[in-house]
Amino acid sequence: MLRLVIPKGSLEKSTLELFSDADLPISRGSVVDYKGNINDPRIESVRVLRPQEIGSYVSDGLFDIGITGRDWIEETESNVQTLCELHYSKNTAKPVNIVVAVRMTVPGRLSKTCLKESK
Repeated sequence: MLRLVIPKGSLEKSTLELFSDADLPISRGSVVDYKGNINDPRIESVRVLRPQEIGSYVSDGLFDIGITGRDWIEETESNVQTLCELHYSKNTAKPVNIVVAVRMTVPGRLSKTCLKESK
């Protein structure tokens, strides 16, 4: 089972819409709640955290997969593998580079499975 972390703040709404559009809606008790709920047996837990922390948390193994800005991955020098890039806007019409990241030690098989199952 996967431990998922998604960004709070300006990228949160677009990320929640992405999961909802994939028939995997994430719900939260309140906007200040860091815990999300998703009805999918493949996902053990969902956390909503600051995007600048996500790369490090995934790299350290606290989460299996995370969505954050490419800039934060580079700035924090997080040792993660990018599964794919997502191009959506935060609060403007200008797209930003968002990545789906996993630890470098995650087997390629898992990476391919995640992408296949997410389509």
